[in-house]
Amino acid sequence: MLGENGAFVSEQTESTRTSSHEECDTKHSAMQQEAGSQSKKQLPADMYYKYEELHSRPYITPDSEIPENLLHLSHSFGYDCGRRANLKLLDDRTLIFIAGNMLVLLDVNTKEQRYLRSCSGGGIGAITAHPGKEYFVVAEKGKQPNIIVYEYPSLGPYRILRGGTEREYSFVEFNHNGSILASVGSAPDYTLTLWDWRQEEVILSCKAISQEVYRVSFSPYNPGILTTSGFGHIKFWKMANTFTGPKLQGLIGHFGKTVPTDIEGYVELPDGKVLSGTDWGNLLLWDGNTIKVEICRNDGRTCHAGTVQPFSLEDGQLMTIGSDGVVRVWDFERINTADSNSDGIRFEMEPNNELVVGRNVCLSSVVRRSSLPHSFVWFAQDSNGAIWKLDLSFTNTSPDPECLFSFHGGMIQGLDVSKKSHLMATTTLDCSVKVFDFLAKRELTTRRFNQGGTALCWAPAKVSQSGGLLVTGFENGVVRLLELYNPQRLQTITGQSPEGDAELRLRQPFKPHDAAVTAVAYERNGEILATGSADCTVFFFTVGENYNPIGFIHVPEPVKALEWSPHSHNDNNLVILCQSGHVVEVHSPDLATQKPTNTFHLSELPRRSFKFKSIKSRIKREEDFARNKAIKEEKKKKAKEERLKDTKKLDVEQEEEKEEKEELPPIYIPDPPSPLCCGFYSQPGHFWLSMGGFDSGFLYHCKFSENQDEDPEQRQDEPFSFLPVHNAEDDPICSITFSSNRQLLLCGMNSGSIRIYPLQPGDHSLTSMQAYWTLSVHDNQYGHLRHIRCSHDDLFVLTAGDDGNIFSFSLLPPEEMQQSLQRKRAKIPSPKITLGNETEDIEDPAAYSLEMAKQKLQNDQLQKEAELKVSEKQKNLSELQKKFKKVLNDNQNLSEHIRLKPEELQLDQRCYKQAERLKAQRVMEVRKQLAWEQERCSIALKKLQDWFRDSLGGKMVTVVAIQTSHRVSTYHLPEPAELSAQVRHRSTTREPVGHRDAALDCRKVRAETAKGSTKIDEEEVLCHPVIRTAKIKLGDRQEERLRKAAEKAEQARAKIEKKKQEWAQIYAEKPSEDYEDPKDVEAIREAKENIGDYIGVKHRRVNAEMKREELISLEENMHEKQSEVNRRIVALRDSKLRLVSWLRALAQRLQKVQQRLAVHLRWPPPILPNMLTEEVPEEKLWYSHSTLERYRSLREQRFRDLEQEGAASLLEQLEKEMEEDKKEEEQRRDVEETPRLSVSSVTREEEETPVDEGSELSELEEELQKEEEIRLLHEQNTLLEEMETAVCQFDAELQLLCRQKLHLDWRLKLADLRLVTLFQEMLLLKQFQRREGGLHEKLNTCITEENSITSKLGECNEQLEMKRRDIAKLQEREKALTAAFQASLGENNKYEEFLTKVFKKKIKRVKKKEQTGNEEEEDSDGDSDGDSEEDDDWDDDYDSEEGGAAVNDSICPEGCEPELFENTLQLRERRLDLEELLTEEKKSAEALKKESDSLAKKEKSVKSSRAALEDDLDLINREKLQKISELDVVVPLRLHQIEYVVNGSVPSDLNEALVLDKSELDRLKGRIQQLQGEKLHQKDLHRQARQQHTKLIHDRRNMAATIQTLDQQCNELMRTKFGRLVDLEALQMLSGNRRLEELKQEKLLKEAAYAKEIRQWDAKVEEARQAVMEVTTCNTEHLRSATSLNEQKKELQLKLSTSQKKMGRQQFQDYRRRTDQEAIQNLQDLVIKQSQQAEALRREIHLLSCKGGHMLPPDQTRLPPLSPLRTPIGSINTGK
Repeated sequence: MLGENGAFVSEQTESTRTSSHEECDTKHSAMQQEAGSQSKKQLPADMYYKYEELHSRPYITPDSEIPENLLHLSHSFGYDCGRRANLKLLDDRTLIFIAGNMLVLLDVNTKEQRYLRSCSGGGIGAITAHPGKEYFVVAEKGKQPNIIVYEYPSLGPYRILRGGTEREYSFVEFNHNGSILASVGSAPDYTLTLWDWRQEEVILSCKAISQEVYRVSFSPYNPGILTTSGFGHIKFWKMANTFTGPKLQGLIGHFGKTVPTDIEGYVELPDGKVLSGTDWGNLLLWDGNTIKVEICRNDGRTCHAGTVQPFSLEDGQLMTIGSDGVVRVWDFERINTADSNSDGIRFEMEPNNELVVGRNVCLSSVVRRSSLPHSFVWFAQDSNGAIWKLDLSFTNTSPDPECLFSFHGGMIQGLDVSKKSHLMATTTLDCSVKVFDFLAKRELTTRRFNQGGTALCWAPAKVSQSGGLLVTGFENGVVRLLELYNPQRLQTITGQSPEGDAELRLRQPFKPHDAAVTAVAYERNGEILATGSADCTVFFFTVGENYNPIGFIHVPEPVKALEWSPHSHNDNNLVILCQSGHVVEVHSPDLATQKPTNTFHLSELPRRSFKFKSIKSRIKREEDFARNKAIKEEKKKKAKEERLKDTKKLDVEQEEEKEEKEELPPIYIPDPPSPLCCGFYSQPGHFWLSMGGFDSGFLYHCKFSENQDEDPEQRQDEPFSFLPVHNAEDDPICSITFSSNRQLLLCGMNSGSIRIYPLQPGDHSLTSMQAYWTLSVHDNQYGHLRHIRCSHDDLFVLTAGDDGNIFSFSLLPPEEMQQSLQRKRAKIPSPKITLGNETEDIEDPAAYSLEMAKQKLQNDQLQKEAELKVSEKQKNLSELQKKFKKVLNDNQNLSEHIRLKPEELQLDQRCYKQAERLKAQRVMEVRKQLAWEQERCSIALKKLQDWFRDSLGGKMVTVVAIQTSHRVSTYHLPEPAELSAQVRHRSTTREPVGHRDAALDCRKVRAETAKGSTKIDEEEVLCHPVIRTAKIKLGDRQEERLRKAAEKAEQARAKIEKKKQEWAQIYAEKPSEDYEDPKDVEAIREAKENIGDYIGVKHRRVNAEMKREELISLEENMHEKQSEVNRRIVALRDSKLRLVSWLRALAQRLQKVQQRLAVHLRWPPPILPNMLTEEVPEEKLWYSHSTLERYRSLREQRFRDLEQEGAASLLEQLEKEMEEDKKEEEQRRDVEETPRLSVSSVTREEEETPVDEGSELSELEEELQKEEEIRLLHEQNTLLEEMETAVCQFDAELQLLCRQKLHLDWRLKLADLRLVTLFQEMLLLKQFQRREGGLHEKLNTCITEENSITSKLGECNEQLEMKRRDIAKLQEREKALTAAFQASLGENNKYEEFLTKVFKKKIKRVKKKEQTGNEEEEDSDGDSDGDSEEDDDWDDDYDSEEGGAAVNDSICPEGCEPELFENTLQLRERRLDLEELLTEEKKSAEALKKESDSLAKKEKSVKSSRAALEDDLDLINREKLQKISELDVVVPLRLHQIEYVVNGSVPSDLNEALVLDKSELDRLKGRIQQLQGEKLHQKDLHRQARQQHTKLIHDRRNMAATIQTLDQQCNELMRTKFGRLVDLEALQMLSGNRRLEELKQEKLLKEAAYAKEIRQWDAKVEEARQAVMEVTTCNTEHLRSATSLNEQKKELQLKLSTSQKKMGRQQFQDYRRRTDQEAIQNLQDLVIKQSQQAEALRREIHLLSCKGGHMLPPDQTRLPPLSPLRTPIGSINTGK
């Protein structure tokens, strides 16, 4: 899992390295405004929601009479222990956890449960409790789910948080003081949200990451820091205040060299570090966003076995839990100060304490008991189905871990209810079987086994009258009969007092299957038990005190369910539902007709088969057709009413109808087929099926076909009727059950909901299945409701789902249920009186199944009987031998005269003859029995002789040694077979090659030609500059500058085009992102095929032709070896011929030498060898004239004697006579040579004798005679040595060749055995040849079609890409044309609006076509007429859009330049041309797009067909290889080669031995070392590659940063220089503009005139400034006078007040009031006047300052603003 996600994490890491922090913005402005408006409205603290208005309710079909409270939740018996953090604590005795769509509040002490339903009806995602335990949070699932905060203990909904995620919340958590709530959403948004939950407001919200998040938490030490972790990541968050508001900044953790892991838990440390767990059991210490150290135990051991989670940090101790069921305590100081060693980042340490919770315990989360501040009591969630109470004080008085509650761990595999009481039994893969009393809401007993349970059935009352028999199937194929009884009642029988109210006793185990048992069912009369399995078998047993096997049948697929026909059916049949749509019906086995056989297989059991064929696509198509037809009829009716007289419109409608009929979607058949969910009988031979996958949403009514001759695996049967199921398109029915009166149909849905249909009595066709009641119960995502049952009294409904939850519902309200059942209790059966010891269980996982055991028993019995017979015969023989030996010994001890002779000890001849006669009779009988076989074998032998012996190319040659008896013969060689040539020239079925390459070449050629042909001429869209009347004449310097600018722009354009071409070439050579080196791909493919212990190895396909080639190759090799030996033997024979002739020559020389030697000095000459007839067999074919004459005479004589004699006998007689003549001749020659030698010697002696006798020799003559004698002796010895040496050398060569031939004979025998094996394999492969040939033909057709479609698709895509490029070019040209038009207008052109209308006006145009004939002219006229109509429509549309008068483009308006008007008309013509080209290109591109889509669909279908054919070929190939591997192969071995020794001796049975070539074994041993070296080398290469990869990534990042920096600098420079971003290429290609130069010249002239006028205005401004200064001076004087007047006013007021005090108050009161009023009025008038004057002065000063800059008077640096001043009364009076 981490291998795939590691890449994703690394990509995520790379994406985050570009910036040190990742800022997450808050919601969009609308949400901010909404939140801001809500924040103003503070929610009252005492505001609550009503739970009755919030919680989800059942859905009921409208206008039905089904009550809403049809079912009432009674109890929950399960626990979703696999869910993360599914255990929270509210107070010291109340735990909460999620159970499907329920929240369960569990009292630890009383074990009572309270429930809260999901408000959304889509399930619950996460829960948490407030730190103060006053509230708890339920985060839900569904569409836009809510987070609901409940108050505890009132359980009232306190707050509802909306809009935090789209589908599901995965985790919620409060901060340390409980003021903020953090939530994390699941897919697809993964939103992290911080809530002010009391005000139901979002504080911050952002996307956490693009992966699943498991946990989020606040740091207890820093409230502004958060941490999230999950699938392959950990992320560190910080809340920061920015100028735009608070933000969340996230930093993802980099694993570096550590393997990425899923992080389930972590702990924040006080200094900001984080300690997290891993998948492999070690701890990771994070400092920042990098790993500081990896903490493990000494010697590299992991901290925990499996996943580890740290969960608490207190008092300097860190506690962790693991999936190994252990709690360990670690020293925090050592962890916090840990540093990595020099070898790596690991830090080794040992835990301080540890607590082993128990065996088979997997701790996933813990919560602290919070009654005391430092409580050591924790509650732990066990993923294997338990809740534990742990004391983690680690003292001597600490109690052991206590299992508070035990549940099933994992999905419920089997559920059934008692037929007599309120009892329920369940089983799961956690190896347990549980029995519940759902009336008392408690668990009665649990029984555990070594294997997981997969099926369960409660025996009916007919089988077990006590109602306590359970049949349970397990995953290893074992079926166990369990008997439930009340052990308390044993006290009255045995006197014992056991514990508990119920126990399960193993009554009988048996193993009928080799795979998991998936279904168990009793026959309706309770006489037969049927079990189904995943091994595609169904086994039958007789029911009784002991269950005895009847037999089994095979079915096409693994069994899904079994159902016996009800009592209403006449026949007692069993319907078998298989997983992929096969349904098989078999008759109940007849026990009376069963015959004992050697196997349990019931091959003759009658059966019928049904294979479901999907009709949903056809149903949908018919519905669409009916709907479209209704709509069409309605439209047609309206059209007829409106247009009765318009016949053309009716024709158009008919054409549209035909088109609509053709556009009906094709029939879709899912492949692979949809799975079968459930089914049940309706009528005899009829049944209902519920399918999943594509075919969900309907109940299909099916029946068995009458034609059952077709292969069950190949047949396709369609349902004859169907029933749509409302709102079940993606939610199929998983399980179905009926109430006892069949008036309620209860369905368990795939979404975990219960659905109940009221039915009419006897409604087998389900016509009344209309209205329904449904309620979400189990988890909506993975809580598939696979088991639903009604109690025996129909008062309870029990459900079990894949989420591990088990619910019981009552059909009556709780009050009525208590009243009706207050006196009832679940009855537990009493134990039997004969209850003895429990039967021995089947615990061996390799135990034999019943069929295998029977087969083995049969074989063992046969072997035992044979051994007994052999032993009896051997015993009898040994006794007879002992008696006979005793008789012989006794006879031998007798005296000779009375001793019996051996002949007398023989049997009576009559007995012997009788025995011979009996023997002959038996032999005759055997010969009669084997007559046919004998004749067949004789014919086969004759054929073999005719083929091998009679077709020999030559006679056998035997070479015999001269001095020894050794001989060597040639091989009988057949003529070279012509089969090899035929095989080599025979066309084999291979994949057609060359098509694809040819297609690619054609595609390249087409692309090149298309590139050249479809290239649109690049015409200059920038029109020629408008020729204007020369108003301003340019100078020579400006003309030269224009020319140089044009040349420079042309050079820049050429340079840019060249650079673009280079970049295009570079990008074309750039490999794609998923590019892989072909060498690496080939190496990986070779490694996958050749590495591994025969796992995943794709075998080479073999066929009969390949095997025949191999056989012929071996025969040719054998023939070649034999021919080589034959050539060497013939060469040796030829050398012997030469040797014999040479020896004869030497013998003659020796004879001459010896004639001159004395007799006593002569050595005997060696015997000369002769060539035997067998050495020269070709001599038989030599003939002479005398031979032919002799043959003729013999022939004539034989014809006279026997007219019927054949020529073959004449040849044989002739050969005999020739051999006799040859022998006589040789004898005669030998006889002649011997006397000749003797006569010559005698003659020589007689000649020498007179010399010796007549005269004496002189000394010189004697000396010469001695010298001659010595020479002759030397020559004699030399000749004899040469002859002996040559003979010995020849014999040595013959012996060497003989040994080599013997070695070759041994190898040829092995080759013969190999030939036999190959021949058997070839015969075996021929059986598959027909099937394989048909598949090969289909595959070749698919490959050819695929290559053709691929070629066409590539061509079409290339053309489409070229069309798109052409369209883009045309659009660019159109834009350039518009830009050219805008440039031609210039700025502030008063005719711009008119010319723009002229330019954009759509006019009537005649298409430019080559008219080659009258028909084309007529067509063009017709087209032009149509076009004119369209153009008229365009003109009307344009005029109507503009809303003004029509534009007259035939006359140039007055004042407008004629050249500009003509240029506008030309540009309009070009624009219209471009629009026509663009329209045509778009039409052709659309046609190519449609063609490409159709080809892509065809290619996909062809590829799928090809893949299916290749899979079929692979399947056949595997079957062939399996058959071939079953053949016996002979391997001759010597004793020293056998190293398989048992107890010091070689066993007689070598079946368990492994035959291996020693050299291969040595090579494999050496290969181990090589592989280790290669592994180290590959590791080095991998490390170097990683380093290089990292370096390249850094370089790429640096280059990207550099490019970004340069881009910013470039943009800043452009803004600095141009004031905005410009196109540099366009700027470089910008040529000189004459109009611009003219405007510049005109600008210079106007600037001179304006400068002159400015100077005049400056003089005027200076005069005005002098006037302003004078006025300012005058005003200053006025201010000074006003100040003096104020002072005088104050003095006068003081004097006046003094005088008033002296006078009487009454005297001056009226006068003072009147005087004050007058003075006030005068002062107000003065202030108004002065304010007006000051404002006028300010405006004049401001106007003068704007004209000539801010100019101040010479005596002041700043002119302060004037404000109205108060004028003293005295001053006013003085003034007046």
